[in-house]
Amino acid sequence: MIEDIALVLALAVGTLLALDRWRSRGALSDENEAERLQDRIWRISESEDRYRALVAATTEIIVQRDPRGRITYANEAYARLLGREPIDLLGAQTELEILDRHAVQVGDDGVRRMEAQVRAADGRVRWFALVEMPMAHGDAMHWLCAGRDVTARVEAIRSRDGALERAEAASVAKSRFLATVSHEMRTPLNGILGMADLVLGTDLDAEQRTYVEAVRTSGQALLGLIDGVLDFSRIEAGRLDLAAEPFDLPALAEGVVELLAPRAQDKGIEIALDVAADFPSGVVGDPDRVRQILINLAGNAIKFTERGGVGVSLGYTRDEPGGGVVLAVADTGPGIPEDRLPILFEEFEQGDGSPSRSHEGTGLGLAITRRLVTRMGGRIDAESRVGRGSTFRVVLPLAEIAGVGHGSRDPLPHRAGLRCLIVADSPFQAPYLARSLSRAGAATVIVDTVEAGLDALSGAAFDAVLADRALGDAAVRQIADAARACGVRTSLVLLSPFDRRGFGAPGAAGFGGYLIKPVRTRSLFERLLAPAIPPETAAAPPPAPSRIGSGLRILLAEDNPINALLATRALERLGAAVVHAVDGVEALERLDSDGPFDLALIDVRMPRLDGHETARRIRAAEAAGSGRLHLVALTANAGREDEIAAREAGFDGFLAKPLNLKLLPSLLERRSERAA
Repeated sequence: MIEDIALVLALAVGTLLALDRWRSRGALSDENEAERLQDRIWRISESEDRYRALVAATTEIIVQRDPRGRITYANEAYARLLGREPIDLLGAQTELEILDRHAVQVGDDGVRRMEAQVRAADGRVRWFALVEMPMAHGDAMHWLCAGRDVTARVEAIRSRDGALERAEAASVAKSRFLATVSHEMRTPLNGILGMADLVLGTDLDAEQRTYVEAVRTSGQALLGLIDGVLDFSRIEAGRLDLAAEPFDLPALAEGVVELLAPRAQDKGIEIALDVAADFPSGVVGDPDRVRQILINLAGNAIKFTERGGVGVSLGYTRDEPGGGVVLAVADTGPGIPEDRLPILFEEFEQGDGSPSRSHEGTGLGLAITRRLVTRMGGRIDAESRVGRGSTFRVVLPLAEIAGVGHGSRDPLPHRAGLRCLIVADSPFQAPYLARSLSRAGAATVIVDTVEAGLDALSGAAFDAVLADRALGDAAVRQIADAARACGVRTSLVLLSPFDRRGFGAPGAAGFGGYLIKPVRTRSLFERLLAPAIPPETAAAPPPAPSRIGSGLRILLAEDNPINALLATRALERLGAAVVHAVDGVEALERLDSDGPFDLALIDVRMPRLDGHETARRIRAAEAAGSGRLHLVALTANAGREDEIAAREAGFDGFLAKPLNLKLLPSLLERRSERAA
């Protein structure tokens, strides 16, 4: 549009100048020539009127100035901005009052373009898109300026930008508010859940234990709700950053399955993992988000499954662009009605949306999962049959680590000719074990009752027998006796961690060893390849150590007295000596006066000196020559960005609140090994 205005103005002014030259000539002597001249003047005048009309239709203000800035022409619109008449402006050097302007753009032809905000004589403020172009006028160069009012457009853009800035500011404020609320809610929850765990470790009668477990269950439900709302808000605010780093997905999945196993076993169901034989040893992606997807899907399956179990499987398809990880989570739950499948991944929706549903929850878990999958460039779908269970399938474009290739995980030993019998009423664990054995060349038979197991042993020769303790103590002892009578080389019993305390020594039950569910494939083959041990000499599983922190000195920096008491008592139960500091300043003083320490647990939010600054000062002091202290951050803000900030400050580890007391033994065990 600006270029069209410039062209029209050039033609119009050229015409005006030509007319002026014609009119300034002297009297003509020839009468015919005078007539021709009068005719041409009429045509030029008509053309001038057309150009004036065209210019008036395409632009609003026009002004022309000579080299000294004096106005040689101004239209009425320009004169009105100055509160004058056009005739009064001739020869004047009056300028518009410019309040603001955007950058001036100069073209190769010398034409200048810009947008300027001007104040009119009546006080109104308006924006104009202006074009200034040089015009030859005799031997001098005049400047012609034309413009049109763009106030509405500029104000619309500024209003949009202002709304965007306000929205971004509101998003930041919401994130800060949620982080603060999360911290303030997690802090008392840390005391509730932690103290419940401590009380459950004392002598309680059955009624008292029931009440305390109810408190812990309610606290865990509230914690899950907080985490779900925070995750959803981060995704909604677009504050979800994805990492791209190599990681071992099967190892990550094993960790997730083992993390969720106690929850499943508490309900009397199983959870198991199967990894395809050609799965790569490493993929590139965001391990934290993949872990969150697995936890959401498998945890949801456990929640809704009352009998049977949950199976997690990992596969890899090379038909996807760049490769694709296939995660599948299947369950034997009640299933989902077909009409609810299309809305299953919407916010605040559940498989059973009726008021009479038996499970509580916000319905955010699957919505968050879908958003995570979509953000990673993948896809998720679900299939289900009422009464038969559901399967959720996720495909993520996670590429193999360059140069590694598929099937490069540590190969399983080849066991061609091995004949194995699995006696278990198991929808996932038994088939997954059989699949692993089959990949190694072994032949496997699965039966689901004691009677079928005894029949199989009497009718065929087996090298190994695996019996699930879930069938009952008497049943698995029968299987062990029959296996021994048939000359079976290896007999293993499958136990949950709870079974280890109640079952006693596997050797006393006639077994040569045991496997803890969920069973790791590597552990299975290690047991099968181990030298045969007579059942009567097989040792009982070693008891879990109760004083693994003996001899360790730990500095605890925590300003909340309840959280400090909780952590102190939990660490002391593990045998550690704890020195408490109420803030970062006292923590530094304790390091000088009561050191050395083997470990320091430091809360991130403390008065006087926060945890990050405390860690930085400790690291700065160590740079002068002292040894390196292992620092672990404690924080109720458990986001990925919080962990990154803690590690940048110098922390070696990161524990989220509410503090999971089950993580402390492994932490102290690693420190004990270092100290030994």
